[in-house]
Amino acid sequence: MSEHVLAIGIDVVTVARVAAMVDRKGDRAIHRLLSENEAAYCRSQAVPARHIAARIAAKEAVYKALQGAPEARAIGWREIEVIRDWDGRPTALLTGRAATRADQLHVGQVLLSLTHSAETAAAVAVLLRQAPGA
Repeated sequence: MSEHVLAIGIDVVTVARVAAMVDRKGDRAIHRLLSENEAAYCRSQAVPARHIAARIAAKEAVYKALQGAPEARAIGWREIEVIRDWDGRPTALLTGRAATRADQLHVGQVLLSLTHSAETAAAVAVLLRQAPGA
């Protein structure tokens, strides 16, 4: 593999906290945090709060990996979208300020690992440098 690791981010989210937020704020919270595709996926699951929590953890992990410049602090929740790669693995689609920051860092790929239990959700994001000439 010719890519090199640029940065790593990790985050853990409490599922009960996400469930309480969704109970209090409903679709407003979901719309603020998730893309339409992410929201549809989470709603299709038996326990949506677990999957919402995993996506929040993933977004925060990617956000942490993208840090290092003042403008990175302005990256919004919906500028990082958790999608599935061609083989089903989660990855991140970056838009807006997240994409701009990734370009500055020469990110070629974002690797994500997500996990959740009844109590917590966690994510690790690894940013790989774009291969030279790519």
